[in-house]
Amino acid sequence: MQKQALRRLKLLEHQILGIKVNNTSSQQKLKDENGNYQTIDLLYREGRNKLDWFKEKGWGFKDTEFVIDDKTGKVGLTGDRYVFSGKLMPDFRTWAESKIGIDIDKIAVAQKAMDVDPPTFNEEFLDSLDYNFSRISFDDKERMMHSHGHCLQDVFSLRYGKFKRFVDCVIYPGSTKHVQKIVELANENNVVIVPYGGGTNVTQALELPDDETRMIISLDMTRMNKIKWVDRANMTACIESGIIGSDLNRELEKYDVVLGHEPDSLEFSSLGGWISTKASGMKKNEYGNIEDIVQAITIVTPTGTFERYNQCPRVSHGPELNHFILGSEGNLGVITECVLRVREVPEAKVYGSIVFPDFDSGTKFMREVGRSKIWPASIRLVDNLQFQFAVALKPESDSRWQTILDKIKKFYVLKIKGFDQESMCACTLVFEGTKEKTDKQQTFIYKLAKEYHGMKAGPENGIRGYFLTFVIAYLRDFACNHNYIAESFEASVPWDKMDKLCYNVKDRVYASARNKGVQGFVFVSCRVTQVYETGCTIYVYFGFSLEGLKDPLHAYEEVEHDARDEILRCGGALSHHHGVGKIRKSFMDEVVGETGIRMLRSVKSELDPKSIMGSRNLFDP
Repeated sequence: MQKQALRRLKLLEHQILGIKVNNTSSQQKLKDENGNYQTIDLLYREGRNKLDWFKEKGWGFKDTEFVIDDKTGKVGLTGDRYVFSGKLMPDFRTWAESKIGIDIDKIAVAQKAMDVDPPTFNEEFLDSLDYNFSRISFDDKERMMHSHGHCLQDVFSLRYGKFKRFVDCVIYPGSTKHVQKIVELANENNVVIVPYGGGTNVTQALELPDDETRMIISLDMTRMNKIKWVDRANMTACIESGIIGSDLNRELEKYDVVLGHEPDSLEFSSLGGWISTKASGMKKNEYGNIEDIVQAITIVTPTGTFERYNQCPRVSHGPELNHFILGSEGNLGVITECVLRVREVPEAKVYGSIVFPDFDSGTKFMREVGRSKIWPASIRLVDNLQFQFAVALKPESDSRWQTILDKIKKFYVLKIKGFDQESMCACTLVFEGTKEKTDKQQTFIYKLAKEYHGMKAGPENGIRGYFLTFVIAYLRDFACNHNYIAESFEASVPWDKMDKLCYNVKDRVYASARNKGVQGFVFVSCRVTQVYETGCTIYVYFGFSLEGLKDPLHAYEEVEHDARDEILRCGGALSHHHGVGKIRKSFMDEVVGETGIRMLRSVKSELDPKSIMGSRNLFDP
């Protein structure tokens, strides 16, 4: 009788929260008539199960991928979600085959399905849950999806291998109270928790320790996706951590405010993930990095809940406790909600682009922009190889006039201005804010560009460059389909070390790839993606064919490790915004020092003495 009363109270609580209750499922028991644990879905939120729309063996929406058109042999993008969707790129195949060594005729067939190991159960924990969740799943595909992120190692295993360890079940909490109860029970019963947001990390942060014998649960936060309140007087908002970036933007529009935080993974990554990795967005110049936006964080740890919100703009209450949580990568607890700074919807949004005769001219321009502090919301400089890459991806035009106009523009740039197509590079721009502010920024930026022989290249290229960001990962999957590995990584670096870093890392990647037996062309490219007064953020892209490699994944891992080592040698950071995870964990002693590691371990052991927050990112407990 008491258990039935508690269940009725749970259902009443769910209804008070404004969540639709599935009355049929709510009568289900966690075990079926044969004594087997079964999936229960108590609550419905807006949206579907991720398995319904996200690819199982790669990145993004199931309806979107780069393919070879059967009739023309050209590369095209399926679906209707992006600027390039439903269009063919007539020049891309020829360029990719001749410039970066992809053999389009070579097809690498992925495995049909991965073998998923049977789960480990802690019955005392499961039997104590008593409906303190929105959904609990034991489905093998769901367990597999929650056992990986989206770095190349993850994708390679999805296509050709097997994960060493899988989560044993997936639990979706519906409130902070649910999380508190789940964490309390996990701590009592020695069950491991790995928080899950969008699953978009590229650091193996979700890779599970293969020596972990305890039950592992993935705590999927995506049903905690509400905006709890917006305070327009103080321009703050309280938001649950499971909300996905694109949903957050759409919901904030209803209040006529914006967050402005737009990482490359915006469509799929979560607010909690941004905080856990100490993320940065494309428009950080206008809106700040995540640490500039966060005002307060609620985190449930195994030894208690931390939640403090002071509306004052700044306080001096000792060390900033939020900074223990920012970048903690799931080690300390489960982030459930936070208070963020929001802005008015910008009056103006203007795209732009500039072409420079060479990368050296472009980097000098970027350095002066950084020093000036007159920054567009987003400013990115790509080297010649990436410039050619972007040009090759240009969709064919339906307009004969547009085709003629493009030829005239090309003639002007190459023949009249004297730019060399094999050395020129491009800068893409986004200006946001008041019209007065964006007008002043544009005047300054384009005037400065002329001093470095830059030429204004129009808003269309700016728009294409900005939205190309969202299809890069689809291109990586396309490369995998054709027996080619491609990946990117990032770092920040002081201005005076930027040139050396770019050149040395390229040379190190070339040399390392050759040393590992890579044949054919090695693709290496750099771009400057963000500016600061004291330095910038660099992205490095590299790729090569798998042809002739006995262990291609191991070869890739060693090349990436060598490149990261070279970045540190040149004075760059281990990471600017992707975080450490497990890929870069071996470098942590070097970058934070022995005392720093002891400080991190001390916080971990105090908040989580049993180490039930078991991701083991950053450092070993």
